[in-house]
Amino acid sequence: MALSPQERTLRASLAVHTMWSKTVDRTARTQPARDAFRKSFEKKVDPDSKLDLATRSKMAENAYQAHFKKMALARSKNARGAAE
Repeated sequence: MALSPQERTLRASLAVHTMWSKTVDRTARTQPARDAFRKSFEKKVDPDSKLDLATRSKMAENAYQAHFKKMALARSKNARGAAE
């Protein structure tokens, strides 16, 4: 018998709470995901890996910062729109 959407949600919630209840160092647990996210900006700015490491790193850092500035701007616009 297939699970209902609500049952799947509950099962997933149970799994994640069980996982975190066994995790002492949360930062270490999520470090691989943070590293992969940062690395994704290197791939965006230099998909063919033609740039030297220093140039690619600087461009990736700028792309990373731009990503979050773009999100902050969108959040600001949404908040202003909600208040009007």
